[in-house]
Amino acid sequence: MPGIEDTGVLDAIAHDPKTDEIVLIMQEQREWSGGDEQLFQLQEKLNTYLSFALDGEMAEAFPQMAGKKVRIQLDTPKIPDERTLDFLQGVYDQIALQEVRFELHVTDDDCPPGEGSCGHGCGCHHG
Repeated sequence: MPGIEDTGVLDAIAHDPKTDEIVLIMQEQREWSGGDEQLFQLQEKLNTYLSFALDGEMAEAFPQMAGKKVRIQLDTPKIPDERTLDFLQGVYDQIALQEVRFELHVTDDDCPPGEGSCGHGCGCHHG
């Protein structure tokens, strides 16, 4: 299964009919270490996704998606460590300036019911 270590690969792409957004889905199954290598791989993968969305590659590959809003979604079974969460908050803030939304989607039971999709302001990973 692809993960963030495969920095040049899009893991999945979908259309969310509820929000009419194109969703570029990153998947990370490894444990979150907060280590430099994992954060670097995450940054490189995010750069690949942003380039695909913003530099015309997506519109060229999928003309029917041109002009739609974009969301980058990181799917992971566990809530990331604090260092990674801090990094992801910075990502959220920066890509919002490009009118791209970021969402962290935790697929495990670590989040309380109804909190499985973590986005800005989600309190499930804060004590």
